[in-house]
Amino acid sequence: MVDTDHVVRLPLSNLMNLSLSLQLLDLSHRQACWLNIQEIQKLSVQSEGASTQALVDPVPSGESVEFPLRPGKGKLGMKCMVKANHFLVQLSVKDLHQYRVSLKPEITSVSLNQAVMKELVKLYEHSHLGGLMPAFDGQHSLYTAGPLPFTSKEFEIILRNEDDESGGGSRRERKFKVLINFAACVDVHHLIKGKHGNVSQEVLQALDVVLRQTPMNKYTPLRRSFYSDELGRQEIDNGLEAWCGFYQSLRSTEMGLSLNIDMSASVFVKDLPVVDFVHQTLNKNPSTRPLSDADRLKIKKALIGLKIEVTHRGNIRRRYRISGITSESTTELSFPFGDTGTPKYVVQYFKETYNVILEHTSLPCLQVGSNEKPIYLPMEFCKIVRGQNYKKKLNDNQISNMVGFNCKSPIDREEDILKTGHLYRQDIYAMEFGMKISDNLASVQAHVLPAPRLKYHDSGSEKTCKPQVGQWNMMNKKMVDGGTVNTWTCINFADNVSDPIACEFCNALGRMCHVSGMKFNIEPILPPRKVPQEVDTALENLYQDAMSVLKPCGKELDLLIAILPDNNGALYGEFKRKCDTKLGMISQCCLAKNVSKPHKQYLANVALKINAKVGGRNTVLEDIVNRCMPMVSDKPTIIFGADVTHPSPGDLRSPSIAAVVASQDWPEVTKYACLFSAQASRVEMIQDLYTECKDPLHGKKICGGMIREHLLSYIANNKRKPERIIFYRDGVSEGQFHHVLQHELRAIKQAWISLAPESSAPPITFVVVQKRHHTRLFPYNHNDFRSVDQKSGNVIPGTVVDSDICHHSQFDFFLLSHRGIKGTSRPTHYHVLWDENKFKADQLQTLTNNLCYIYSRCTRSVSYVAPAYYAHLAAFRARFYLGHDSSSDASSADYTQAADIPVRQLPTLAQNLKKTMFYI
Repeated sequence: MVDTDHVVRLPLSNLMNLSLSLQLLDLSHRQACWLNIQEIQKLSVQSEGASTQALVDPVPSGESVEFPLRPGKGKLGMKCMVKANHFLVQLSVKDLHQYRVSLKPEITSVSLNQAVMKELVKLYEHSHLGGLMPAFDGQHSLYTAGPLPFTSKEFEIILRNEDDESGGGSRRERKFKVLINFAACVDVHHLIKGKHGNVSQEVLQALDVVLRQTPMNKYTPLRRSFYSDELGRQEIDNGLEAWCGFYQSLRSTEMGLSLNIDMSASVFVKDLPVVDFVHQTLNKNPSTRPLSDADRLKIKKALIGLKIEVTHRGNIRRRYRISGITSESTTELSFPFGDTGTPKYVVQYFKETYNVILEHTSLPCLQVGSNEKPIYLPMEFCKIVRGQNYKKKLNDNQISNMVGFNCKSPIDREEDILKTGHLYRQDIYAMEFGMKISDNLASVQAHVLPAPRLKYHDSGSEKTCKPQVGQWNMMNKKMVDGGTVNTWTCINFADNVSDPIACEFCNALGRMCHVSGMKFNIEPILPPRKVPQEVDTALENLYQDAMSVLKPCGKELDLLIAILPDNNGALYGEFKRKCDTKLGMISQCCLAKNVSKPHKQYLANVALKINAKVGGRNTVLEDIVNRCMPMVSDKPTIIFGADVTHPSPGDLRSPSIAAVVASQDWPEVTKYACLFSAQASRVEMIQDLYTECKDPLHGKKICGGMIREHLLSYIANNKRKPERIIFYRDGVSEGQFHHVLQHELRAIKQAWISLAPESSAPPITFVVVQKRHHTRLFPYNHNDFRSVDQKSGNVIPGTVVDSDICHHSQFDFFLLSHRGIKGTSRPTHYHVLWDENKFKADQLQTLTNNLCYIYSRCTRSVSYVAPAYYAHLAAFRARFYLGHDSSSDASSADYTQAADIPVRQLPTLAQNLKKTMFYI
């Protein structure tokens, strides 16, 4: 129950005090807490005399909540069969025995735990283990297909030549005491009988451990995937290479237990001599001249955290982890030697101790060990250990090479998945535990939803449009609601774009906007201005010059076009940060390569973005216009999209960014305002959906948060409250479903109650949008032109699967809504966690598919619902506001002490942009 006795309801006389209170509260650092005084006052007057006792609807708590059951199967559209990369699994063993494993000394490394258990099995499989082959999860759980001859037993295991990753070198042998205690008997008898409805997570985990055992021993494990250069490799530049691999996961589905297998690729550091790796990282021979400060920083970021082995001691290959590089070159570096601490040069030490003369003395040394007890190693005597995953940020060239390596046609990917699945035919662990994996991909029933008809302006020769295979164009069409740009100018940061070319481009873009249906003044208020790449000064000067022309007329600058160099580094982020948070200008960036030779299609796409940014609509769903869109047209509806983006791996000091967008126009649901906030790094639950703080002058509660502010904006725009809420939530994994639903659903309801304490919140439907899964759909017959995209070989847009490979009882479905350009398209998985609107399967599937066609940046359907896509764009934009310090390519070692620093807050978005789609 939420206490609303102290919710602020302000008469006009208190508005000045509230304004002062807000200044004292210093809320400017929280993007989600901005308050519109007039709207609050209006809502307060409306609720005068209303009961202050708010009724809070029940909100699920804990793991006990039941997600909505599937309300039947979808029936709309053409029926067809497709194949999915799931293999049916059959069981013949009735019981699994689980044992608790404890090691002393305790080990946190999964690979080291596995090595200890592997040695134990090798020594005792046919004696103490009774001939059984146990499967071990690398932590504390061990499973067998029958009972071991004991309930508790301790073993002593000696590992030889074991690595010590702490920097202290290797130890010739290391002793471990392994205690194995019986824990439980896991009953899988119901699975053998085909009862898959309530498979516990514990059973799935046990069986998954069994199937992971062989690849764990054979390949390099990385999360739920396994990689090897023997499966395929390709250099991707700068000392890195891509390895082929595969993902596997055992799942409980409607058709039974299934093994989900997908092909994958990841980036690894090449096992090169460190000198060669430095050479490739810098793209030059580092020994020919001293390193610059920039070179030194670059190789430090590339090397720090990597494991290396030394090569100057013959067969003794000790391994270390790099903790840094020295500021001095090898020839200048000395260290205190012996009991007296007499300084000794590294060059001298290696000559005297190992009788070697160092060659690359201009390079720094590697530092291993701690700062208190550093160990210095010349780079030329070190080699990078094989199989190390690269976790830092890739450059554009590396990304391009990686995408090309991992891009496989549907036919090729299907063949590779089949080959991988066939490896389990003779898997010794699968046979030991009585698991039989099907030889074929699952054949599943699907249906193809029709594309929605789109409405354009009546002045165009084509007033409506039926997309074909997920795409269409703007020929003979005009934007259904053209925006207005009366005052604009252009700033040019690109050295290779001359003033005449910039003028010609701006004229061409203006004409395209006008032809497409916008009210666009072709003449800029100032001619394009070429400036150096000093963003702050250049923008300030341009803005002042523009306002000197506009202010006497009482006008503002409607649009700023910026021409950026093709390789602009941090320039784009600095430009957007200044425009969005300081100057409050709608801006559109164009790369120099597109400005010099502008294609008509490029200009048309830019015109679409500009129109949406300045408040226009490119198109609307015809069913919306005709007021016949189920679950939207019948009563005022607000649609939310939400996402949280996290820093790159290894970056522990940058915050996560949460973004929430919400439709502002009913019934069209095409305009989405956005709000965002920073929160603790890698926290998935959105913290600022609803907030409460106290007025320091009166001690009363002031309510805020992103949901509340979106509701206020919706009410102001539509002159009525929403009567239905649909919330598309991106980026939530299955393990987080309960926690995210409990926290965020409660926040939505609390936000509503803070505005309308006399009533319950409108019915809410909460749908998780999952892109990072590994289910792929393939045509059942690659030659069937009705259900196959003949260009890419993928299944066609609109294909829905809501049976067989889906949850056995809950409301979920896979939808492939877009046309893949290259490779194998990935469907998006939608899982309903809360549904007070009681959607039918066809209703939610159709609405979701249709929302993929209103994305404002292009004339194509997109791979997931536009509101969730917009939230992702908004969160991505907000990360630029953190500036250079949010760079995600720094090493993890740089941040080992940064975990407890306060969350860096985002600068406040300019007020005039808050209700626009400036972020697309």
